Amino acid sequence: MADLKVGLAGVGMMGRHHARVLKSLDGVELVGIADAAGDKHGVAGGLPVHQEFDDLLAMGLDSVVIAVPTGLHEEFALKAAAAGVSALIEKPLAPNPESAERVTKAFADAGLVGAVGHIERYNPALQQLRARLAQGDLGEMYQVVTRRQGPFPARIADVGVVKDLATHDIDLTAWVTQSDFATVAAQSGFRSGREHEDLIAITGRLRNDAVTSHLVNWLSPIKERVSVVTGERGAFVADTLTADLTFYANGTVQTEWDSVAEFRGVSEGDMIRYSFPKAEPLKTEHENFRDAVLGKDADIVTMEQGLATVRVADAVLESSRTRQAVEL
Repeated sequence: MADLKVGLAGVGMMGRHHARVLKSLDGVELVGIADAAGDKHGVAGGLPVHQEFDDLLAMGLDSVVIAVPTGLHEEFALKAAAAGVSALIEKPLAPNPESAERVTKAFADAGLVGAVGHIERYNPALQQLRARLAQGDLGEMYQVVTRRQGPFPARIADVGVVKDLATHDIDLTAWVTQSDFATVAAQSGFRSGREHEDLIAITGRLRNDAVTSHLVNWLSPIKERVSVVTGERGAFVADTLTADLTFYANGTVQTEWDSVAEFRGVSEGDMIRYSFPKAEPLKTEHENFRDAVLGKDADIVTMEQGLATVRVADAVLESSRTRQAVEL
């Protein structure tokens, strides 16, 4: 079978990594790129570089990766759908729910594969976490806590931390727990002189009744990418910077020191850090998208799921404006 002909729109900070992976991926051929600013990171390597997206689509593509600024996602996605080209769109799917709905409908109506680039799903630690939660290792889930904090990224121009960063945590929380958000409440801050929020604290409740908490900012000198799921049998800690997954079990040994035991709801048990293969998340994401386009079984972030994340992000921003909890 001939390789899939793939195009890439946008070769900025994320697009250049898409180009690198696509060039090394079996079963696909990167045939051209499009970027209004040209090949500023030098990733084309002799491939055609188009100023206009329409010219890239005219190359007879099987699929396209759209890694342009969020505000352009709908325009580019609708053009791809009209041209009959399946697409992997960088997260978030679109800047607002209405736009995301139009994109989702266009791909569904055209019978095309539409995926969203929520890359954290493909982090080996979170893949392991989801599998272990699904097989009941934690028992009933009580709480999900995520922390995504670090220095300000100069690459971001058109969105705040909710759409750029918190969408990762919204998606991964719903995915690893296999439960949608039911309600959210949030407080935001504007410290860097931009029109968009640069820090946010979110609390929520999932439909499985688990409570969630998400701290997100790009004002911290400490870079954190941590997800903690606590349940009746202990707690899982996933560090997506190192792709490590650790389990802290509730202890079964009786604590004899009364002054210590008195202050503990559960006792400390064994700690296990799991060993597992650690493939690059972006490569895993592209492998699944390739297989989906070929009609094989694949684990992609569907546009319907991407739309759900955009709706939650919109509710988070509404809550931060009104200082009221928002039901979903």
